[in-house]
Amino acid sequence: MYIQILGSAAGGGFPQWNCNCRNCRGVRDGSLRTQARSQSSIALSDNGKDWILCNASPDIRSQLESFPALQPARQLRDTAIGGIILLDSQIDHCTGLLTLREGCPHQVWCTEMVHQDLSSGFPLFNMLEHWNGGLQHQRIELDGAPFSIAACPDLAITAIALRSSAPPYSPHRGNPHPGDNIGLFVEDRRTGGKLFYAPGLGQVDDSLLNWMRRADCLLVDGTLWRDDEMRVCEVGDKLGSEMGHLCQSGPGGMIEVLDGLPAAQKILIHINNTNPILDLDSPEHAELRAHDIEVAWDGMSIQL
Repeated sequence: MYIQILGSAAGGGFPQWNCNCRNCRGVRDGSLRTQARSQSSIALSDNGKDWILCNASPDIRSQLESFPALQPARQLRDTAIGGIILLDSQIDHCTGLLTLREGCPHQVWCTEMVHQDLSSGFPLFNMLEHWNGGLQHQRIELDGAPFSIAACPDLAITAIALRSSAPPYSPHRGNPHPGDNIGLFVEDRRTGGKLFYAPGLGQVDDSLLNWMRRADCLLVDGTLWRDDEMRVCEVGDKLGSEMGHLCQSGPGGMIEVLDGLPAAQKILIHINNTNPILDLDSPEHAELRAHDIEVAWDGMSIQL
């Protein structure tokens, strides 16, 4: 299995266009040892030629340009994207579908809850009908049964319902439903390599831990270091737990969760611009290294 990190930041990217927090200021003026990151998205492949896009971020155009395998130029108009999976209906995970309109129709796998959000509150499915058939919905079931996508038949994909919140434009905002947000367990039938991918993860229960224990690579929510980070940095008033993100530090945090799991690779993705782990010289980044936890970066490649 080939895994390409196209974007590793949370919504807004890093630096965020209107933010002057310590991190964003530091990456602009060069005082911070770090690198810029675009908004979260990955691509999966079983052969390195045909790919499944997992989320379509607003930065998708530059992400495609930075990874030539997704534009193999075999014919006059071409792409190696053979399918798109949406893990939720958040703006920073689906707005890139508008940029991909010239390539319609696209096969888009998502849950019924996500399809409802993107046909009502943020009606991308309706809007893109005007471009050569638009987005063709392939429903993801939450029955624990793996599914496959024709472009990458050797990848067995299982959707796992996660506890999170629907976006502000969702008809059921404040009334969470299974399928608002999912994680993916992906197994390569040839190599046996197993990935658990969850860029938005608010709570970890025993059922979810059972999936995570099976994975060789955990690619999980790295949004915030501390639950009240937005308040401490004076850039917002919401707690991470209120936004559906488990912080890294403290009892029950992501570090503690990952410490108890056997995966050979443990990687944080979807990192908010305020998170001190973005500073390679920070004590928080050093703490991650001490626990053998990596921080994803744009262009990172993984093979299982």
